[in-house]
Amino acid sequence: MRLVVIGVNHKTAPVALRERLALVGDDVNVALKQLEAFTDGCVIVSTCNRTEIYALVPQTLTSQNLESQPIDTQGVETAGQAVASQTFSSSANVSSAVISAHIVKIKTWLANFKQLSLTEIDSYLYVHRDTHALTHWLRVAAGLDSMILGEPQILGQIKRSVHLAQDQKALSNQLGWIVDQVFAAAKRVRNETKVGAQAVSLSFAAAKLVTQIFDDLPSRTLLIVAAGEMNRLVATHIAGLGVGRVIICNRNPERAEALAAELRHPDRRVEVRTLQDLPHILAEADIVSSCSGSMDMLIDKNMTLQALKRRRYQPMLMIDLAVPRDIDPTISRIDDVYLYSVDDLQHVIAGNIEQRRQAAVDAELLVSQLVVEIDRRFRVRQVGKDIQQYRVRTHDQVDKLLHESIAKLQQENVNPEDILLELSHRLTQTLTHAPSKLMRKAAREGDSDLLDFVVSGLQDAHRGR
Repeated sequence: MRLVVIGVNHKTAPVALRERLALVGDDVNVALKQLEAFTDGCVIVSTCNRTEIYALVPQTLTSQNLESQPIDTQGVETAGQAVASQTFSSSANVSSAVISAHIVKIKTWLANFKQLSLTEIDSYLYVHRDTHALTHWLRVAAGLDSMILGEPQILGQIKRSVHLAQDQKALSNQLGWIVDQVFAAAKRVRNETKVGAQAVSLSFAAAKLVTQIFDDLPSRTLLIVAAGEMNRLVATHIAGLGVGRVIICNRNPERAEALAAELRHPDRRVEVRTLQDLPHILAEADIVSSCSGSMDMLIDKNMTLQALKRRRYQPMLMIDLAVPRDIDPTISRIDDVYLYSVDDLQHVIAGNIEQRRQAAVDAELLVSQLVVEIDRRFRVRQVGKDIQQYRVRTHDQVDKLLHESIAKLQQENVNPEDILLELSHRLTQTLTHAPSKLMRKAAREGDSDLLDFVVSGLQDAHRGR
């Protein structure tokens, strides 16, 4: 398949090295242009947990010319320019040695680009090739290789990486076809298994609770008590569900305004209030998320009963992520109030993680099956291109012979029958040369299976005519 992946992730390298190898911002655009020059297409995936280079080894390379081409990150002669002048050769001719040499070339390029020595990073790099590289890419896209098993964000990150490669003209047609297969397969894995079905983060679990208790979310109001990082994540997840109104209560108005700016949307009203307003606005909230870090309880039972009365006992979901707790735990005994503490959510998450681990077994099996299918389609697609190239070259040879015969026919004192017989003989020699050479090679190397396959295939072809 000629696909290779070279990278580091949270399992192979410490965060300090991952930071040094990260390819972000303008680095990505420059890196893509340099890699594109000596590959048949490349995609760079760089997140907080991984930096990976996916590339196709050029199918016209040989180990000799690969070794002779200098690694140049300043735009001098590149492997890609040398490859462009070479003649066609089938992908089957790209040997394991050539792919290994190209992997070393990409590793060396990465070390040079990040101004590190290869010996410094080599032991942390993992390498996959051909179907193993495809398996890895599909596992990553499906969330099976993530720090949080089954997390969906990585697929979006890969899609953004592919768009960057397209913008820099680094995504070849062939690599683009592989990318499409990876995206389609990853979608199947997530749809046909439960590897991503259960919430495994506090913020995502909180959002799942909202969807289980409420419908018609555009008419619902979310109250965020304290605008710290945890509540920011909760607010982002729940607001993303389509909640129509958000109220932010916080001691520090600047932090509240910063969160409000993140959450504002044409279809969403966002308001900032002080903590002193909390008793008065609690009744307006269908969903409450609190995580203040305060030593005092912010929402007590009496405040909640008064809010419920003003709400005419419409249900409320309260999520208390604070330690010590912000919300009186006795509120859980009140009808029409669903109160979840951080421990409650952790228990839900622990059970969900185990369910994801079990689902991952089915997902890994499906990945293996999908890789076989994609590899088979790739081979059929590739041999179609090989056949097209073979026909073009054969047509050129036949056309040359035909023009030579026409020229002879235009001479004086020639026998047209002799010229046609000569043309027939030369055409026969031309068209049977390649299969004859293949049969002799198979016989010489003792490959009886290949010999039988070629002989029977040719016989069937002639019988079909």
